[in-house]
Amino acid sequence: MNVVDSSAWLSWFSGDANADRFSRPIENVDTLIVPSITITEVFKCIFRQRGEDMALVAIAHMEQGKIVPLDNLLATDAALYGIEHKLPLADSIIFATAQKYGAVIWTQDADFKSLEGVRYFPRAAPSQ
Repeated sequence: MNVVDSSAWLSWFSGDANADRFSRPIENVDTLIVPSITITEVFKCIFRQRGEDMALVAIAHMEQGKIVPLDNLLATDAALYGIEHKLPLADSIIFATAQKYGAVIWTQDADFKSLEGVRYFPRAAPSQ
């Protein structure tokens, strides 16, 4: 199982230098777990940069995976992981979701870098 965090989704949608690293977990929708918070973050970012139509197209692809809503148990786990690993709110929800499903997190977000079960790739420098 795979959880792709918002930074990796945005990399893939933009086709940046790291996009290929995230193709396998994103395109294998049978093993794709999508925390609902990533839909919020990705939609917001793409809407600001490219408009509502493009944001809706992105979300339609994300919805091919298994969407995991934030419920009270997951919220409590996220709070505990956030305290334990000093994670920001959205990252703690993503981490808790991955832990619940035994999934690997694919990311460019340095907040996850030292955690077990994470495939971290530093953000690629923009091409000149």
